[in-house]
Amino acid sequence: MHIPKLCDACGGRSQRHRLLSLLLTISLTTLLVPPSLAQTRPIPSPSNAPLELDLLTKPKDYVITANTINPERLTVPSLWWAQQNSETKLLDNWIAYPTSEKEPARVDLIVNQQIWSLLDSIQRYDFVNRLGSAARNFGYNVRVFNYQKEPLATYTCNFSTSPALCSIQTTFKNKIGLERLL
Repeated sequence: MHIPKLCDACGGRSQRHRLLSLLLTISLTTLLVPPSLAQTRPIPSPSNAPLELDLLTKPKDYVITANTINPERLTVPSLWWAQQNSETKLLDNWIAYPTSEKEPARVDLIVNQQIWSLLDSIQRYDFVNRLGSAARNFGYNVRVFNYQKEPLATYTCNFSTSPALCSIQTTFKNKIGLERLL
């Protein structure tokens, strides 16, 4: 390591020694100081609850689907605009679960598998990001499934931070049918 002289008249060796001590002190301080208490908690794992497709035909009071309409006020989360605006062929339906004692609020999106399979990874990411962002605005995480109940993607957030920290995960099947997480 070459440390230049700061001053020719100041005794180069002494100056280099002080500079090395300073660098060593900064390095050790950086390594030994405990992480800030203000650090955020990590983004939670997506829910592992099973997809309940029967709720699409026999909804319970606590869930909201694409077929749920509240004549008095906006139904939350409101994904109808996203569905009508651009996702009518890809987004088939959804089931929104409110926060429970065991899990945070989430929306399970059910997509048309034929359309999903035509999308490349960037288009899938874009879809999940747009719908995930819409759901995030209402405090919901998102999981994406097909009608075979296969998990296709997730959009999961840590809502205890401001702004919320979120993560997108998608599965991708290669040409020989092996699945991997992206």
